[in-house]
Amino acid sequence: MVQVRREPLADKAAELLLARIRSGEWTLGAKLPGETTLAPQLGVGRSTVREAIRQLAGRGVLASRQGAGVFVTALDVPEDWDAVLRRADIVSVLEARIAIETEAAGLAAERRTPAELRALRRALADRAARRSGLEDHVDADTAFHRAIVVAAHNPILTELFDGFVPRSREAMISMLRLRGTFGSDADHDTHAGLLDAVAAGDARSAAERSRTHLAELKARLS
Repeated sequence: MVQVRREPLADKAAELLLARIRSGEWTLGAKLPGETTLAPQLGVGRSTVREAIRQLAGRGVLASRQGAGVFVTALDVPEDWDAVLRRADIVSVLEARIAIETEAAGLAAERRTPAELRALRRALADRAARRSGLEDHVDADTAFHRAIVVAAHNPILTELFDGFVPRSREAMISMLRLRGTFGSDADHDTHAGLLDAVAAGDARSAAERSRTHLAELKARLS
């Protein structure tokens, strides 16, 4: 005789219970109905309800108290710790980028050559053309920002930027995956404005635009 596995049903029952908690049907600290009530509501057996409750207890949403019942201890699943750590790492990367690229942008506005301006315009156009693939877009974005650092004519800043690229690339890809969107027209306009400030020789504006752009990325992760 083949035994029917209850895990998929339990997963579904757990999600249904979680959806009802999220909707406000049960408030924080509320006691859930008993298994005999929940089972027909969820369309599963009592043993599946028990498994669903165990799942949500393991995720910090419910707590079973012996002799008292099952109580709501959170109104949603606490955020995955790995995601928290990923965001913390991305914030550190963005802070380092602010330190390097803000100074580089200001220097680039003062020191860029006509050839470097042409390279920057090509890099911006390439970045705009590569919006369909996430990793492709990050690579084009990195090339644009590197062109600004190179135009600063400070070999130490370029060395810092280049040594930081593998870590920065990984963090930017993770950030955009968390956000789910990238390559918007507004984002392109932000980079075009940075290039305009560099081209105009406005060091203060170039540095401020670079800092503001990266600081806004950081703020969205909080």
